[in-house]
Amino acid sequence: MTAEHQAEHDYGAAPGGVVEPPAVVLPERRLFSQRARRLRDLSRRMRSMADFLGFAARLAQAQHQVLQKRTSTFQPDSQAFDLALEHGMPPLSVQSLQTDLDWQEDLDAICDALELNVGQAQQQLIHQLRALDPAVRREIASEVLSAGSGTEDTRAFMPLVAAALQVAWLRQCSVLPRPPKRAEGTAQTVCPCCGALPVASLIQVGRERSRVRYMQCSICAAEWYMERARCTTCFETGQLDYVSLEGEDGKRPLPVRAETCGACESYVKIVHLDTEVDADALADDLASLGLDIMIANERDIGRSSYNPWLIAG
Repeated sequence: MTAEHQAEHDYGAAPGGVVEPPAVVLPERRLFSQRARRLRDLSRRMRSMADFLGFAARLAQAQHQVLQKRTSTFQPDSQAFDLALEHGMPPLSVQSLQTDLDWQEDLDAICDALELNVGQAQQQLIHQLRALDPAVRREIASEVLSAGSGTEDTRAFMPLVAAALQVAWLRQCSVLPRPPKRAEGTAQTVCPCCGALPVASLIQVGRERSRVRYMQCSICAAEWYMERARCTTCFETGQLDYVSLEGEDGKRPLPVRAETCGACESYVKIVHLDTEVDADALADDLASLGLDIMIANERDIGRSSYNPWLIAG
Protein backbone atom coordinates (compact mmCIF):
# COMPACT_ATOMS: atom_id res chain seq x y z
CA MET A 1 0.00 0.00 0.00
CA THR A 2 1.04 3.56 -0.60
CA ALA A 3 0.27 6.67 1.38
CA GLU A 4 -1.91 9.53 0.29
CA HIS A 5 -1.19 12.88 1.93
CA GLN A 6 -3.66 15.69 1.60
CA ALA A 7 -3.04 19.11 3.09
CA GLU A 8 -6.37 20.63 2.07
CA HIS A 9 -9.06 20.70 4.73
CA ASP A 10 -11.54 18.81 2.61
CA TYR A 11 -13.62 17.76 5.60
CA GLY A 12 -15.26 21.16 5.83
CA ALA A 13 -17.46 22.28 8.71
CA ALA A 14 -20.71 21.02 10.17
CA PRO A 15 -23.50 21.62 7.66
CA GLY A 16 -25.96 24.35 8.33
CA GLY A 17 -29.69 23.98 8.11
CA VAL A 18 -32.85 23.87 10.11
CA VAL A 19 -32.04 20.65 11.99
CA GLU A 20 -29.45 21.11 14.72
CA PRO A 21 -27.27 17.99 15.07
CA PRO A 22 -27.45 16.48 18.58
CA ALA A 23 -24.45 17.28 20.76
CA VAL A 24 -24.25 13.86 22.44
CA VAL A 25 -25.79 10.57 21.24
CA LEU A 26 -26.24 7.56 23.51
CA PRO A 27 -25.32 4.11 22.12
CA GLU A 28 -27.80 1.56 20.83
CA ARG A 29 -27.91 -1.94 22.30
CA ARG A 30 -27.47 -3.46 18.83
CA LEU A 31 -24.00 -1.91 18.44
CA PHE A 32 -22.07 -5.10 19.25
CA SER A 33 -24.08 -7.13 16.74
CA GLN A 34 -23.43 -4.55 14.04
CA ARG A 35 -19.74 -4.48 14.98
CA ALA A 36 -19.48 -8.25 14.75
CA ARG A 37 -21.04 -8.14 11.28
CA ARG A 38 -18.58 -5.46 10.17
CA LEU A 39 -15.62 -7.39 11.56
CA ARG A 40 -16.69 -10.53 9.71
CA ASP A 41 -16.86 -8.52 6.49
CA LEU A 42 -13.46 -6.97 7.13
CA SER A 43 -11.91 -10.37 7.86
CA ARG A 44 -12.96 -11.47 4.36
CA ARG A 45 -11.66 -8.29 2.74
CA MET A 46 -8.37 -7.97 4.64
CA ARG A 47 -6.91 -11.42 4.04
CA SER A 48 -3.63 -10.68 5.83
CA MET A 49 -5.59 -9.88 9.02
CA ALA A 50 -8.27 -12.54 8.64
CA ASP A 51 -7.46 -14.51 11.80
CA PHE A 52 -7.16 -11.42 13.99
CA LEU A 53 -10.32 -9.79 12.69
CA GLY A 54 -12.19 -13.08 12.79
CA PHE A 55 -11.42 -13.48 16.48
CA ALA A 56 -12.48 -9.88 17.07
CA ALA A 57 -15.78 -10.64 15.30
CA ARG A 58 -16.43 -13.59 17.61
CA LEU A 59 -15.59 -11.43 20.62
CA ALA A 60 -18.04 -8.74 19.51
CA GLN A 61 -20.73 -11.39 18.94
CA ALA A 62 -20.12 -12.70 22.46
CA GLN A 63 -20.57 -9.15 23.76
CA HIS A 64 -23.91 -8.94 21.98
CA GLN A 65 -25.09 -12.23 23.47
CA VAL A 66 -24.14 -11.19 27.00
CA LEU A 67 -25.72 -7.76 26.65
CA GLN A 68 -28.98 -9.27 25.42
CA LYS A 69 -29.20 -12.14 27.92
CA ARG A 70 -27.67 -10.89 31.16
CA THR A 71 -29.21 -8.39 33.56
CA SER A 72 -26.82 -6.37 35.69
CA THR A 73 -27.09 -6.38 39.47
CA PHE A 74 -26.20 -2.68 39.40
CA GLN A 75 -29.58 -0.96 39.49
CA PRO A 76 -29.13 2.72 40.44
CA ASP A 77 -31.99 4.94 41.46
CA SER A 78 -33.68 6.72 38.57
CA GLN A 79 -32.43 10.07 39.91
CA ALA A 80 -28.90 8.87 40.67
CA PHE A 81 -27.34 10.71 37.73
CA ASP A 82 -29.35 13.93 37.85
CA LEU A 83 -26.65 15.93 39.63
CA ALA A 84 -23.92 14.92 37.18
CA LEU A 85 -26.15 15.55 34.17
CA GLU A 86 -27.19 18.95 35.50
CA HIS A 87 -23.62 20.13 36.10
CA GLY A 88 -22.00 18.67 32.99
CA MET A 89 -20.01 15.91 34.71
CA PRO A 90 -19.68 12.38 33.27
CA PRO A 91 -22.55 10.50 34.95
CA LEU A 92 -20.86 7.11 34.39
CA SER A 93 -17.28 7.98 35.33
CA VAL A 94 -14.94 5.08 34.61
CA GLN A 95 -13.06 5.88 37.78
CA SER A 96 -15.92 6.19 40.26
CA LEU A 97 -18.00 3.25 38.95
CA GLN A 98 -15.21 0.74 38.42
CA THR A 99 -15.99 -1.11 41.66
CA ASP A 100 -19.78 -0.68 41.35
CA LEU A 101 -20.52 -2.21 37.96
CA ASP A 102 -20.52 -6.02 37.90
CA TRP A 103 -18.28 -6.24 34.87
CA GLN A 104 -16.50 -9.34 36.20
CA GLU A 105 -19.74 -11.30 35.79
CA ASP A 106 -19.97 -9.94 32.25
CA LEU A 107 -16.39 -11.12 31.70
CA ASP A 108 -17.21 -14.66 32.83
CA ALA A 109 -20.29 -14.67 30.59
CA ILE A 110 -18.23 -13.49 27.61
CA CYS A 111 -15.74 -16.29 28.24
CA ASP A 112 -18.62 -18.80 28.31
CA ALA A 113 -19.99 -17.48 25.02
CA LEU A 114 -16.59 -17.32 23.35
CA GLU A 115 -14.84 -20.46 24.55
CA LEU A 116 -16.39 -23.00 22.18
CA ASN A 117 -16.01 -20.74 19.13
CA VAL A 118 -12.25 -20.10 19.18
CA GLY A 119 -9.07 -22.05 18.60
CA GLN A 120 -6.91 -23.86 21.12
CA ALA A 121 -4.61 -20.89 21.74
CA GLN A 122 -7.53 -18.61 22.54
CA GLN A 123 -9.14 -21.29 24.71
CA GLN A 124 -5.97 -21.50 26.75
CA LEU A 125 -5.97 -17.72 27.20
CA ILE A 126 -9.58 -17.87 28.41
CA HIS A 127 -8.72 -20.62 30.91
CA GLN A 128 -5.85 -18.51 32.26
CA LEU A 129 -8.09 -15.48 32.55
CA ARG A 130 -10.70 -17.47 34.46
CA ALA A 131 -8.03 -18.57 36.92
CA LEU A 132 -6.85 -15.04 37.73
CA ASP A 133 -7.62 -13.66 41.16
CA PRO A 134 -10.44 -11.06 41.00
CA ALA A 135 -8.02 -8.46 42.36
CA VAL A 136 -5.67 -9.06 39.43
CA ARG A 137 -8.55 -8.73 37.00
CA ARG A 138 -9.43 -5.41 38.66
CA GLU A 139 -5.87 -4.24 38.11
CA ILE A 140 -6.14 -5.12 34.42
CA ALA A 141 -9.44 -3.26 34.23
CA SER A 142 -7.84 -0.19 35.82
CA GLU A 143 -5.16 -0.30 33.15
CA VAL A 144 -7.78 -0.44 30.40
CA LEU A 145 -9.89 2.35 31.87
CA SER A 146 -6.82 4.58 32.21
CA ALA A 147 -5.89 3.90 28.55
CA GLY A 148 -2.73 2.03 29.52
CA SER A 149 -0.84 -0.68 27.68
CA GLY A 150 -0.50 -3.14 30.56
CA THR A 151 2.47 -5.32 31.41
CA GLU A 152 4.01 -8.22 29.58
CA ASP A 153 2.15 -10.61 31.89
CA THR A 154 -1.30 -9.00 31.58
CA ARG A 155 -1.34 -7.48 28.10
CA ALA A 156 -2.88 -10.50 26.39
CA PHE A 157 -5.88 -10.40 28.74
CA MET A 158 -6.67 -6.73 28.18
CA PRO A 159 -8.93 -7.03 25.08
CA LEU A 160 -11.13 -9.60 26.85
CA VAL A 161 -11.35 -7.52 30.00
CA ALA A 162 -12.03 -4.45 27.85
CA ALA A 163 -14.85 -6.31 26.11
CA ALA A 164 -16.54 -6.91 29.47
CA LEU A 165 -16.06 -3.30 30.52
CA GLN A 166 -17.62 -2.16 27.25
CA VAL A 167 -20.68 -4.34 27.86
CA ALA A 168 -21.08 -3.06 31.41
CA TRP A 169 -20.75 0.61 30.48
CA LEU A 170 -22.80 0.47 27.28
CA ARG A 171 -25.61 -1.23 29.23
CA GLN A 172 -25.74 1.68 31.67
CA CYS A 173 -25.11 4.39 29.08
CA SER A 174 -27.93 3.21 26.83
CA VAL A 175 -30.50 3.69 29.61
CA LEU A 176 -29.43 7.09 30.91
CA PRO A 177 -32.51 9.29 31.27
CA ARG A 178 -31.04 11.77 28.79
CA PRO A 179 -27.69 12.46 27.12
CA PRO A 180 -25.29 14.67 29.07
CA LYS A 181 -24.44 18.15 27.88
CA ARG A 182 -21.61 18.66 25.44
CA ALA A 183 -18.45 19.42 27.37
CA GLU A 184 -16.54 22.66 26.97
CA GLY A 185 -12.85 23.40 26.46
CA THR A 186 -10.34 20.61 26.96
CA ALA A 187 -13.03 18.37 28.47
CA GLN A 188 -14.16 17.72 24.88
CA THR A 189 -11.19 15.38 24.48
CA VAL A 190 -12.90 12.71 26.63
CA CYS A 191 -16.34 11.12 26.65
CA PRO A 192 -19.05 13.25 28.29
CA CYS A 193 -20.78 10.09 29.55
CA CYS A 194 -17.91 8.18 31.18
CA GLY A 195 -14.72 10.23 30.81
CA ALA A 196 -12.83 7.68 28.67
CA LEU A 197 -10.83 8.48 25.55
CA PRO A 198 -12.38 8.12 22.08
CA VAL A 199 -11.50 5.18 19.87
CA ALA A 200 -11.86 7.21 16.64
CA SER A 201 -14.05 9.82 15.00
CA LEU A 202 -16.93 9.16 12.61
CA ILE A 203 -18.39 11.15 9.75
CA GLN A 204 -22.01 10.31 10.38
CA VAL A 205 -25.04 9.78 8.15
CA GLY A 206 -28.74 10.31 8.65
CA ARG A 207 -31.10 13.27 8.47
CA GLU A 208 -29.92 14.96 11.68
CA ARG A 209 -26.23 14.05 11.50
CA SER A 210 -25.39 13.85 7.80
CA ARG A 211 -21.66 14.54 7.24
CA VAL A 212 -21.21 15.74 10.84
CA ARG A 213 -18.21 14.49 12.82
CA TYR A 214 -18.61 12.69 16.13
CA MET A 215 -16.08 11.13 18.45
CA GLN A 216 -16.99 7.64 19.68
CA CYS A 217 -16.05 6.53 23.18
CA SER A 218 -13.71 3.55 23.49
CA ILE A 219 -15.62 2.20 26.50
CA CYS A 220 -19.33 3.14 26.54
CA ALA A 221 -19.64 3.92 22.77
CA ALA A 222 -21.42 7.23 23.34
CA GLU A 223 -20.76 9.79 20.59
CA TRP A 224 -20.17 13.51 20.93
CA TYR A 225 -20.08 16.24 18.32
CA MET A 226 -16.68 17.57 17.25
CA GLU A 227 -16.10 20.21 14.60
CA ARG A 228 -14.40 19.07 11.42
CA ALA A 229 -11.05 20.41 10.23
CA ARG A 230 -10.10 21.07 13.85
CA CYS A 231 -7.64 19.05 15.91
CA THR A 232 -9.53 16.92 18.42
CA THR A 233 -6.71 17.29 20.97
CA CYS A 234 -5.51 20.90 20.89
CA PHE A 235 -8.36 22.34 18.73
CA GLU A 236 -5.94 24.13 16.39
CA THR A 237 -6.80 24.33 12.69
CA GLY A 238 -3.67 25.58 10.96
CA GLN A 239 -1.38 22.53 10.90
CA LEU A 240 -3.69 19.70 9.89
CA ASP A 241 -2.88 17.06 7.31
CA TYR A 242 -4.85 14.02 6.16
CA VAL A 243 -3.21 10.68 5.52
CA SER A 244 -4.65 7.45 4.15
CA LEU A 245 -3.59 4.17 2.58
CA GLU A 246 -4.11 3.10 -1.00
CA GLY A 247 -3.97 -0.32 -2.57
CA GLU A 248 -2.06 -1.18 -5.71
CA ASP A 249 -5.16 -0.28 -7.71
CA GLY A 250 -5.02 3.29 -6.36
CA LYS A 251 -8.19 2.83 -4.30
CA ARG A 252 -8.55 3.05 -0.56
CA PRO A 253 -9.29 -0.39 0.91
CA LEU A 254 -11.06 1.16 3.89
CA PRO A 255 -13.07 4.34 4.51
CA VAL A 256 -10.45 5.57 6.98
CA ARG A 257 -8.12 8.54 7.10
CA ALA A 258 -5.90 9.92 9.81
CA GLU A 259 -6.15 13.58 10.73
CA THR A 260 -2.68 14.60 11.91
CA CYS A 261 -1.87 17.82 13.75
CA GLY A 262 1.55 19.42 13.60
CA ALA A 263 0.73 21.76 16.47
CA CYS A 264 0.38 19.07 19.16
CA GLU A 265 1.98 16.21 17.17
CA SER A 266 -0.96 13.84 17.48
CA TYR A 267 -3.47 12.15 15.20
CA VAL A 268 -6.93 10.63 15.27
CA LYS A 269 -8.57 8.43 12.67
CA ILE A 270 -11.69 9.50 10.81
CA VAL A 271 -14.03 6.70 9.70
CA HIS A 272 -16.38 7.68 6.88
CA LEU A 273 -19.86 6.25 7.23
CA ASP A 274 -20.79 8.47 4.29
CA THR A 275 -18.53 6.23 2.20
CA GLU A 276 -19.42 2.89 3.78
CA VAL A 277 -22.52 3.06 5.95
CA ASP A 278 -21.65 -0.23 7.72
CA ALA A 279 -18.26 1.02 8.89
CA ASP A 280 -17.56 0.92 12.63
CA ALA A 281 -15.18 3.04 14.69
CA LEU A 282 -13.51 0.21 16.61
CA ALA A 283 -13.64 -2.39 13.83
CA ASP A 284 -12.26 -0.15 11.09
CA ASP A 285 -9.61 1.15 13.47
CA LEU A 286 -8.41 -2.43 13.98
CA ALA A 287 -8.47 -3.18 10.27
CA SER A 288 -6.48 -0.02 9.45
CA LEU A 289 -3.54 -0.95 11.68
CA GLY A 290 -1.33 -0.50 8.63
CA LEU A 291 -2.10 3.21 8.73
CA ASP A 292 -0.83 3.42 12.32
CA ILE A 293 2.34 1.59 11.33
CA MET A 294 2.91 3.91 8.38
CA ILE A 295 2.47 7.02 10.54
CA ALA A 296 4.80 5.62 13.20
CA ASN A 297 7.47 5.02 10.55
CA GLU A 298 7.09 8.39 8.82
CA ARG A 299 6.22 10.85 11.59
CA ASP A 300 7.14 11.42 15.20
CA ILE A 301 3.56 11.78 16.44
CA GLY A 302 1.28 9.74 18.67
CA ARG A 303 -2.35 8.63 18.73
CA SER A 304 -4.73 10.80 20.69
CA SER A 305 -7.31 7.99 20.75
CA TYR A 306 -7.35 4.57 22.40
CA ASN A 307 -8.49 1.18 21.16
CA PRO A 308 -8.52 -1.29 24.08
CA TRP A 309 -8.61 -4.22 21.65
CA LEU A 310 -5.35 -3.11 20.05
CA ILE A 311 -2.78 -3.38 22.82
CA ALA A 312 0.88 -3.17 21.83
CA GLY A 313 3.96 -3.46 23.99
